[in-house]
Amino acid sequence: MDQGPSKGLHDVSLMSHDRRLQGRPRLCSDCGLCDSFLRPQMAETCLFVRNRADEIEQRLHGRLRNPGDEMRFGIYREQCIARMRRPVAEAQWSGMITTLASRLLERGEVEAVILTGTNPGTRFQPVPVLARTTAEVRACVGNKPSFSPNLSLLDQVRAAGIRRLAVVGTSCQVQMLRQAQTQLGLERLDLIGIPCSDNVTHEDQQFFLATISRSPATVVHYEFMQDFSLWLRHEDGHIERVNYIDFPMDQFQGIFPSACLSCFDYPNALCDITIGYMGAPLGWQWVLARTARGVELLDLLRPDLEVQPVSAAGDRTRGMPRYIQMLAKRPAKPPKLIRQLIAFLQRHRGPRGLEFARAIIEMKLLRNYTHVREKFPQLEGRIVPYHVYQSIEPYTQEYAAVFGRAPGEGAIAEQV
Repeated sequence: MDQGPSKGLHDVSLMSHDRRLQGRPRLCSDCGLCDSFLRPQMAETCLFVRNRADEIEQRLHGRLRNPGDEMRFGIYREQCIARMRRPVAEAQWSGMITTLASRLLERGEVEAVILTGTNPGTRFQPVPVLARTTAEVRACVGNKPSFSPNLSLLDQVRAAGIRRLAVVGTSCQVQMLRQAQTQLGLERLDLIGIPCSDNVTHEDQQFFLATISRSPATVVHYEFMQDFSLWLRHEDGHIERVNYIDFPMDQFQGIFPSACLSCFDYPNALCDITIGYMGAPLGWQWVLARTARGVELLDLLRPDLEVQPVSAAGDRTRGMPRYIQMLAKRPAKPPKLIRQLIAFLQRHRGPRGLEFARAIIEMKLLRNYTHVREKFPQLEGRIVPYHVYQSIEPYTQEYAAVFGRAPGEGAIAEQV
């Protein structure tokens, strides 16, 4: 590609200048809500107008988050480390989400599943899919790390008279659905959440691959892994690894839109079940069953799973003061030998297991909070949820020393 990113971190026009986004909130992740019959409820539903995570948690669980890991991970009833005994072909991981969505259809527990497919003729360009058969679900296998307005399919759901629906969604899509749930008129809504952070447009996703990979055209899957490197799986099966420390960040300064940099729900805490990888060892997945229904969904998978206990190692707090300094001023890229040493230390002495998940989530919270405070200070009181301040409270002194004021200090409690 001969063009760079389509937007910039410092461009508050945010996602793009497409006509389809006109009339949306100033912050927009193109979840698809505004393409559906729910558009008139956007002001009461959109988390970028007002984040209502606390209200939703009270309705969903009857309480707010407890101190400790729930502040970072969200409320959950059960967590485990698991993988499919027989992996699904072409799955990003072992195919747990594909299997669960298919099983819900097979058992008649839902009539359809909203998920993300791939545009014909492309490998990663997403397209919303309303799957009515297991074959349609399996055709959507694999991750498409780009914006997909899946909630636009809610009109099709209503027109088809579907009453029992499952949705495989990102955190913004899940929050929108939870807030609008009573208006959907469904008998059942099963929400299967994927952890989500720093999504991009398809054009920027292609730019990222072209910049980072030696052979971008042959990449079939890629993931930011727990060993502090990006793994890119190619058509011939080989894995290309790029250490985080080696990323050319000066070329990626415009790749992430402000909507994603103003979201605080990486672990997708308002779904029924989150299936990701952050808190797991390499090759395994981290599962959080959040609601009673989420435990039932996990039960549907249990006969096919290998399971091991959760674990943690390392100390995430040691590197946080340096990370906060980097938020204020990104340092120059170190020489290659220094980068190799840093990558080795991160891989062998850095946080692992649940401690890795804690580290990544706290880093995202600190980074996104800083972005909101710098670019949208008038929105802080509306879109920064309560748990952010409690999660990053251990770093208050370091943050205040670097930025001149503590998190939450001077926040504008704007009324809408």
